[in-house]
Order: sequence, then C-alpha cells, then structure tokens
Amino acid sequence: MLHMNSWSHAVAVLVVVLVGGLIVGRLTEKPRIPDVAAYLLLGILLGPAVLNWISEPTGTEVNQFVLNVGATLILFEGGRAVRMAILRQVWLSIGLLATLGVLVSAFVVGLFAHFLLGTSWLVSLLVGSVIASTDPATLIPVFQRVPIEPRLQQTVESESAFNDATASVLVFTLIRLVTSGASLPWYQPVWSFVSSAVMGLVVGFVFGLAALWLVSKQGLGVFHEYGSIVMLTLALGAFTVADMVHASGMMAAFTAGVVAGNGSTFGWPLARQTEANIHHTGNAVTLIFRMLIFVLLGTQVDFHLVYRYLWVGLLLVAILMFVARPSSVLSSVLVDRRARWSAREVMFMFWVRETGVIPAALAGMMAASEVEGADIVGAITFLAILATILVQATTTPWVAQRLGLNVDAPVEEI
Repeated sequence: MLHMNSWSHAVAVLVVVLVGGLIVGRLTEKPRIPDVAAYLLLGILLGPAVLNWISEPTGTEVNQFVLNVGATLILFEGGRAVRMAILRQVWLSIGLLATLGVLVSAFVVGLFAHFLLGTSWLVSLLVGSVIASTDPATLIPVFQRVPIEPRLQQTVESESAFNDATASVLVFTLIRLVTSGASLPWYQPVWSFVSSAVMGLVVGFVFGLAALWLVSKQGLGVFHEYGSIVMLTLALGAFTVADMVHASGMMAAFTAGVVAGNGSTFGWPLARQTEANIHHTGNAVTLIFRMLIFVLLGTQVDFHLVYRYLWVGLLLVAILMFVARPSSVLSSVLVDRRARWSAREVMFMFWVRETGVIPAALAGMMAASEVEGADIVGAITFLAILATILVQATTTPWVAQRLGLNVDAPVEEI
C-alpha cells in the first residue's frame, strides 16, 4: 500500500493517479459522463476497499494541501469563465442562493436528521450544515462537458463558489456550540458571515486587479509573457491572505478569477496569446488537481462506517436531493423577478447541486478534532458525495437535454 508520507511514495501515487485518471477520463469522453464521477470510482477501486494500493487519510497535511490548493485553483479558473455582463443580471439570485438557500437546506436536513438519527439539535444541524453547500470543483468540470445556456451555467457555478462561506460559518459556529456547551449571541454568527464574505470579496478583488495590472500591456504589463504563472500565484495568494485575515479563502479565489477574467471591463485587457496561454495552463493544472482530489476522496470512503448508517443516511441524502435543495432554490430565485427564470431553468437548478470537496474537508476537520457526532457527519457526507456525483452529475447531460437547456440539443417537450 502506498502512503504519501515519503517523496518516493508520493511520486508513485501521483503516477498511478495520473495514468488511471487519463484512462478513465478518455473512456468517459464520448458518453459525456462527468470525469469527476469516474475519478471517484477509480479512487474506490484503488483504495483499501478493493485493491488496497493507495491510502491517504483525510486529516493528513498532504490531503489538506491537495484539497485546498486544488479547490482554490478550480474556483479561480471557474471565476475567470464568468462574464461580468451576465453576473450583473443575476446577482440577486446568486446572493440569495448562497445565503438564504444554504440556511434553508441546512435546516431541512437538520430537522429530518434530528428525528431519524435521534441526535441532538446541534449535531443534527451540523449534519445539515456540512452538506448544505454545493461543490464548484464538481460543477465546473461537469459544465465543461455539458454546455448549457451561459446565464444559467454561470449562476450555478458562482453560487456554488460563494455558498462555501455560508456553510463554513455555520459549521464553525455549531462546532463552537457543541464543544463549549455555551450559547452565542444571535449577532455573532451573522457578523462572522458578513465579515468573512465581505473581506473575501475585497481580497479577491484586489488580487484580481493586481493580476490584470501585472499582465496586461495596458497596465504595467511587465509579466505579460508569464501570464499563467502570475495568475496561479495570485490565485493562491488571494486564498492565503484571505485566510490570514479570517475571511473566506474560497470566495477570495473565485472573486480574483472573476476580475482576472474580465480585463476589458477594468480597462486592462489581455493579449490574445497571453489569454490562450493562461487558459491552456489553467485547464491542465486544474485537471491534475481534479484527478487527485476525487481519486483521493474515493480511497478515503470508510465503508464500515457508511454501512453502519447506510439506510438512514440514504434517506437523508434523498431528502437533501429532493426536498432540501429544491426548497433552497425556490426560496431564493423566485424573489429575483429581474432574472425571469423559466420553470425549466428552476428545475435544472433543483437537480444540479452536487456535494464534494468542501463538505469532505469540513467532515475531515471534525473527525480530526474529535467533535461530537463526527462519525455520523462523516458517514452522511460521504454518502451525499457518492450519491450526488454518481447520480446527479452523471445524469446532468440527460437532464439538460430533456429540459432543452443544452446548447447543442433541441428543446424537447416534457
């Protein structure tokens, strides 16, 4: 078995993951199956449950490095694909989905968890909060293979990036309540979220402008030949600085990507060759990290723990998919009359809401800190990841086509 606790084993794991990822990625191209689903299954195959070739626990520094760096770069690249003109049209929907929508989803799952699992209200709400956010690391690569209407795509991607802050604040607040047994003033979690979100936006905006200024010939332009390196450096820098000031690093990375991807809006456009170089480098780097993230996630599934909570866990995941997340969408997008979402678009938002990297990281952090209920949260989280990626992500092409939202497909009657 390979553990990434020495350089030789780390290199061997990297080779195995890349070779396996290339093979399964190629096999999923024609049927247009999302590659993250294939990587997850590959991880289960390579992990302790089957072949027992790779084992890397969730709490190790190496695993946390892969999760944080990979999610940061994937978010940054996803942000670069967002067009500012579209973002202006749907900002209210994104804001409500990333705040009110997460709260609704967490409460609905927590309510059912309390009665189905018999856990305390705090532990039950922890279960709901950890799996409340959607996953940009899953959605962004899915949409690379399933082209849909740009406004809808960018709304779902943007919301999935922003809602990590809400879910993280909820989880950290509940952990403090569980561990201390004390109550917090009502305004403290609200202030924590607002400050984390605003500071993340500010840090990301500054770093995105710095990237444009350093690379664009209309700005300083001194690094226009090194555009891809500048972008990767400032993406990681935005995450790091935001984390240092207790802001949302994920939000900072995504915001930096949005700014860096809209140079013309800020008067610092990038040369065509520079833009092409950044695009190709970003695609290659994020592909490698997608392989690492989801293959490692597959190897970390504790099937003994999952089996212990299997049936009630599957019921909670079904409630998440068919009750909680549709409720979060309805409570958010219907308010935005300006966006004029059609019924088909709203139905698509119901379905395309996968769970992935951030919930896995939060569950791993709870396990490492031995928080009450961490085993239950871990089991439910992995079931949610497996079910939403293998069921929802895999069927996204079919759902988009049936709803007539796939830009390559004609509208079908339903």
